[in-house]
Amino acid sequence: MKSKTTGIVLENHEIAKGIYQMKLAVGDTAKEAKVGQFINLYLPRRDLLLPRPISISQISIGEGTFKLVYGVVGKGTKELSKMKEKEGIPFMGPLGNGFKVDEGVKNHILIGGGIGVPPLLQLASELKGNISVYLGFREEPFLVEEFKKYSNQVLIATEDGSYGAKGDVIKLLDENPPEGEMVYSCGPKPMLKAVADWSRAVDINAQLSMEERMACGIGACLVCTCKIKDEGLMKWQNKRVCKDGPVFLRDEVVWND
Repeated sequence: MKSKTTGIVLENHEIAKGIYQMKLAVGDTAKEAKVGQFINLYLPRRDLLLPRPISISQISIGEGTFKLVYGVVGKGTKELSKMKEKEGIPFMGPLGNGFKVDEGVKNHILIGGGIGVPPLLQLASELKGNISVYLGFREEPFLVEEFKKYSNQVLIATEDGSYGAKGDVIKLLDENPPEGEMVYSCGPKPMLKAVADWSRAVDINAQLSMEERMACGIGACLVCTCKIKDEGLMKWQNKRVCKDGPVFLRDEVVWND
């Protein structure tokens, strides 16, 4: 099991309403990270004992840093947003399995929703070939310009229509169908289910990074389980999103009881 170490906050600022980006100095840990993995952050307050799992948005091996993008949704992330430059914070990671990149695939489709958008950015920077990006937000988008640096096209949908197309990311896909060989997606579970259905209908393979509430982040507590097909036993079994995932192949995931 990985042990805790301390990262140093280099930046921590709001990039959209309620969305913050932290740049964390992690030293040689950056060399271990793969696209789609996450780290656990441990806050010093005694009433906030559980770690906060945050996806790695960008990896810089040269700088020895991670960029982490997170939404302020509770006490823990509120405290995280208050952290200042040069402050230290214990972390564990990188954790999880990450996306699998097949160098033989040359046409990629990235689909993200909300706080599921950030972990796709490092992926976009590492993929070779044609990259189409579809991003959905409730209102104010973020990281759009960063995705444009690495992608052939970036299309945006917002629920209120204030930026890009009005509606959700599936509507965006239907109205602007891409050509591709692999889908990589991260976002809320209803969106991932819709992406799974869409990709199956157009006969494109997909990797899905599942969002589930986590407690320990290392596979011990079994809070973040999801149902995954077991072909050998011809039935499903519970897999831990934090340990066995968070990325699963589309056809492995069981959506209904």
